[in-house]
Amino acid sequence: MSLAVCPGSFDPVTLGHVDVVRRAAGMFDEVVVAVAHNSAKSPLLTADVRMRLVRDAVAGIPGVRVVATDGLLADFLRQVGAVAVVKGLRGAADVDAEVAMALMNRHLSGVETVFVAGDSALAHIASSLVKDVARHGGPIDDLVPAGVGDAVRAALRARVDAAPVTEAGPEGSGR
Repeated sequence: MSLAVCPGSFDPVTLGHVDVVRRAAGMFDEVVVAVAHNSAKSPLLTADVRMRLVRDAVAGIPGVRVVATDGLLADFLRQVGAVAVVKGLRGAADVDAEVAMALMNRHLSGVETVFVAGDSALAHIASSLVKDVARHGGPIDDLVPAGVGDAVRAALRARVDAAPVTEAGPEGSGR
């Protein structure tokens, strides 16, 4: 049985992510969507919320399961018995970032990365852009699976509500 891993922080999960998972499910017997904690990123959504949203987004795709992971992807690949990592590519910038990771993962685990060209209709969708549009009050519901837009907006409101209030004098001099 062939098992592939689709890793990511999924902060938030987008229609592009779901497209890649769906296509990976057509190539492998089982696909594990690994919702990762990335120490280099400060996520908007909590790990629990990201897990729930990804599970909901891929619920209708046979042979797919969602798990949380922390640490090296290479260790996770060995743990689940993966034969491949599947990553989506939207354009040249993705290639530059992803090839180095693929080479390191192969070096550490012996597992190859399969790159799937993203659907051109979804190539403009990135989690970072979704969050940026939402921060400025723009529409995101057509970029993400059902329920994700509400979760993003709620998380953004919670951050605003939790932000400290400061008082500064003229030109921010502090008086």
